[in-house]
Amino acid sequence: MIIEKRIKEFEKLGFGLFVHFGLYSVIEKGEWSKELLDISWDEYLKTLDSFCPKETWADELALTAKEAGCKYITLTTRHHDGFSLYDTCGLNTYDAPHVCGRDLIKEFVDACNKHGIIPFFYHTLLDWHEESYETNFKEYLKYLRKSVEIICKNYGKIGGIWFDGMWNKPDDDWEEDELYSLIRSYQPDAMIINNTGLDHRGELGNIELDSVTFERGRPQPINLEGSSKYIASEMCETLADHWGYTKNDFNFKSGSNLINSFAICRRYRSNFLFNVGPKADGSLRTVDKAALETLGQWTALNEEALRIPEPSGIEIKNKPNNFILKNDNTYYLFINDLGVWGDSNVTINEVKDSSNIFTFKEKIKSVSWLDNGNEVNFTQNGDEVNIQPDPFKYGENLVVRIAKITV
Repeated sequence: MIIEKRIKEFEKLGFGLFVHFGLYSVIEKGEWSKELLDISWDEYLKTLDSFCPKETWADELALTAKEAGCKYITLTTRHHDGFSLYDTCGLNTYDAPHVCGRDLIKEFVDACNKHGIIPFFYHTLLDWHEESYETNFKEYLKYLRKSVEIICKNYGKIGGIWFDGMWNKPDDDWEEDELYSLIRSYQPDAMIINNTGLDHRGELGNIELDSVTFERGRPQPINLEGSSKYIASEMCETLADHWGYTKNDFNFKSGSNLINSFAICRRYRSNFLFNVGPKADGSLRTVDKAALETLGQWTALNEEALRIPEPSGIEIKNKPNNFILKNDNTYYLFINDLGVWGDSNVTINEVKDSSNIFTFKEKIKSVSWLDNGNEVNFTQNGDEVNIQPDPFKYGENLVVRIAKITV
């Protein structure tokens, strides 16, 4: 089986920021508003007069991602409404340079490079605006490839391209080989990812693809049977029910939910791609920034266990939701539902059985918390190990706490 360097390097990134940003940000009803709310094109295109992000939008976005522990950002260069944040170089006038006089993708890439973030490009495959998508699909595919060629050759080295929408015409020939070979000719080290949608999470596709996707679904081990090369995986999740900015969607996920999602992604080597939808001026909502701050604080405490470690194959006999990752001779036990010590009238989480029993053939030297270095109680009798951590002290709860096992 071929193991490509770019794919293994992608896995080590661990945590990325997904950004849905475009004309729909002006409407404030989500990225699918044009289609699902039956907005006419005459009405939708009125957003062109209001779409002009502030000058600092990209710099603020990249800095926020960096402070949260994200190693890359995947930005919508063009979403399903067909509007491009990049200069389409004459393909049409339906792009940012013709609307606000600026190439927003150049601004984005420059900001990423400034702050040490790897830029990834989302690009739609389906297109509601381009007539040839419905009237002459062969011609549309040429238009699509010309569009992708522009973003591959005009912005320097990128981390990858994230496609979405092939599920819209599942029985058509998308001429994938031509599309992917075009990318390889300009960006040989770029990841190529094609979202399989909600119905086909984690499924392998064209052999040129480098990662499978789990859209809003818990990742699982990838079945590589029959595959000639190693494939990565990535799970994307959004804070509410929409990906693009909405003014009246308050169904937010909790910080503990996001931390659990990140941890489960790492259990299966999946990257966690957390989505935000900036407002029309490019700024993030307070709640988005708060979520990223929470993830950033947790990531900073556990950095060592979140990038390089791989699945160990060790099963926790009595607590299957807990798991162990490894890196050479160091192991990391991820512990859920640890509970909080305190008076039952004050604390919400009751203290539960804390034992973590598993078979381990090596002699353990020490077990300590990754976040503060304090020792953790354990016993080892032959091949049976029982790690018995104390609950959280009153005033702290990391949701998922990681114990470092040294042999």
